[in-house]
Amino acid sequence: MGFGPAVKSVLSNYATFSGRARRSEFWWFTLCYLLIIVGMAVLDGALRAPDSTDSSPLAIVLALVVFALFIPSLAVRVRRLHDAEFSGWWILIAFIPLVGALTLFVLSVIDGTHGPNKFGSDPKDREPQNLGPLAYS
Repeated sequence: MGFGPAVKSVLSNYATFSGRARRSEFWWFTLCYLLIIVGMAVLDGALRAPDSTDSSPLAIVLALVVFALFIPSLAVRVRRLHDAEFSGWWILIAFIPLVGALTLFVLSVIDGTHGPNKFGSDPKDREPQNLGPLAYS
């Protein structure tokens, strides 16, 4: 999944917390989100007078964009956790300083389960992985 389809997929599933999300969908949307926020913050800093303490109209727009994209970014992270067969409640681990962010990063990078899992069908349409007889002992 490329940049455009990933962003479109996340925004079309704005507040969908069920199902699964591929790594590419999650990471392309995350990149888009970061580019928008950093770009607007840099533009705001460049346009603001050095001695100004007033909030600029661009800062207000930036706050609205962050607010508008918070729900889809949360939803795609939960769907990404589902793809790796973790409950969406694992997102709360982010409240543990450093360890939480590192854990969420690792869970966002690992490959999803092959085939369907308890959260839905495989977004890559792969067959379940045969782990052999030792996997269930």
